[in-house]
Amino acid sequence: MNSRRLFLQKITAAVTLPLAPAFANAFDHSSIAWQGPILKVAIMGLGSYGTRVAEAMLASTKAKLTGVISGTPSKVKTWQAKYGIPEKNCYNYENFDQIKNNPDIDAVYIITPNGLHHSQTLRVAKAGKHVICEKPMALNAVEAQEMVTACKQANVKLLIGYRMHFEAKTLEVVRMRQAGEFGKPLFFQGLSGFRIGDPGQWRLSKKLAGGGAMMDIGIYSVNGARYMLGEEPIWVTAQETKTDPQKFKEGVDETIQFQLGFASGAIASCLSTYTMNNLDKFFLNGEKGFAELQPSTGYGPIQGRTHLGALTQPHVTHQTTQMDEMAEIILNNKKTIIPVDGEEGLKDMKIVDAIYLAANTSKRIDLKL
Repeated sequence: MNSRRLFLQKITAAVTLPLAPAFANAFDHSSIAWQGPILKVAIMGLGSYGTRVAEAMLASTKAKLTGVISGTPSKVKTWQAKYGIPEKNCYNYENFDQIKNNPDIDAVYIITPNGLHHSQTLRVAKAGKHVICEKPMALNAVEAQEMVTACKQANVKLLIGYRMHFEAKTLEVVRMRQAGEFGKPLFFQGLSGFRIGDPGQWRLSKKLAGGGAMMDIGIYSVNGARYMLGEEPIWVTAQETKTDPQKFKEGVDETIQFQLGFASGAIASCLSTYTMNNLDKFFLNGEKGFAELQPSTGYGPIQGRTHLGALTQPHVTHQTTQMDEMAEIILNNKKTIIPVDGEEGLKDMKIVDAIYLAANTSKRIDLKL
């Protein structure tokens, strides 16, 4: 099994509750035809998640798949036939710098192993194209900062694939928190994990993944703690548990528990693991109420409830909404409710670096984001 595939759960549809306009517009997929510009996207990395994004983009009204970049010629041919991609918009990892001269491509969505994100982002930026990079955006904060700097210098946008930042039920919880409906936020719990399969896959390679479960799935709880509580952490502690050193070699974490502290006094307690199923849950507790999402970050439908009852916003394929919203960000400078820019990804990488340091030293690590 690959990464986040085990989070899918069934949910029955219910009556839709109205949202405040700013939040409703964040994931509006009405039947009105889009009359604005279309973002022309090349996908780099034609694996399982790249395929998921491509299929979701078929329903996108503001973004279109126009190119592919892959090291596997047979995949390129298959995608050409399926998505009608012309030969001139197909590249491999050696020659994709030539996209600089291709007006059919506005942005490249990098969906390759984590260890390749840094160098590929720098090359795409140098070619003058906008970058959408899957999370985690890099192996560490140093690489992440270099990516942010390179894109700024090239005058291109850098966005990170935080699809949950556009998900309807997630945004409703954020709206409620901002409106004070939970009172002062006090506590967040994030549980992120599943039992990983093939021991030879790249996600268990220190060089390609940069770590283990924390880099793949734990980053959801890192990021979720920030947008659910609405503030940045100021310290972190962490503890690592490893029961299978053969499968989870040096530098590849199996299970990490970590705690985040915030200036307001709020705390977060999170678990990231590759050895336990049924872990996809966010819980937010405040002085006046609570919110729970379970599943919270899987491909959907997301299911949730608060102290006021069930969350009933309709499910839309996450990657469809994400690509429409990212098209608006890139082409129209749209401001999002929860950021998805490179600086957002950089903050997460600083926290992840601190989590690893805390786990290795058994010390509380102060954070300055």
